[in-house]
Amino acid sequence: MKKALVIIALSVFAVSCNKTAEVKEVKTAYVDTSVLMKEYTEAKDLEAKYKAQAEEKGRQLQAEISRFKQDAANFQSQAQANGQAWAQQRGAELQKREQQLGYAQQALAQQLQQESGVEMDSLVSGVKKFIKEYGKKNGYSYIYGTGDAATVLYAEDKYDITKTIIKELNDKYKAQPKTDAKPAAETKEGEAKK
Repeated sequence: MKKALVIIALSVFAVSCNKTAEVKEVKTAYVDTSVLMKEYTEAKDLEAKYKAQAEEKGRQLQAEISRFKQDAANFQSQAQANGQAWAQQRGAELQKREQQLGYAQQALAQQLQQESGVEMDSLVSGVKKFIKEYGKKNGYSYIYGTGDAATVLYAEDKYDITKTIIKELNDKYKAQPKTDAKPAAETKEGEAKK
């Protein structure tokens, strides 16, 4: 009986040793997502697009703000000459205009943030899909993300594949045909004019 238990124990031990020998190496790597988004050409292009839109639309608003400031300065100099009733009426008008300009600034910022947010979400989704496909194609068990939203507290530099991912994403982006698609806001404005 004791011999049978020893033989069974040795058999179980031998089988478990064979199973551990069969375990393949787990291939892991990480991508620094903050570096990726700074160096990925499509992300740079997207940022430049919305920066240009903000500057263009901001110029129009800035002209209104400059006119308001000029009117406010004139109000200061004319208030005593035109009397209290005029000053109260004109002051109320200026306050209303100032408030409207503030609302316009907020609306512009929200519009640009919303439009860019939709495109940025799409870009991030595409990057995640690309990394997943890259991981499968190159035999990785895990690819972690580091950077602004870190999911890895430490990793050896030899596991960093950020530059490789950036290069392949940029190559893929450059290979895509460029279209001069109008932003959604411009398309809607064009349809409304028809």
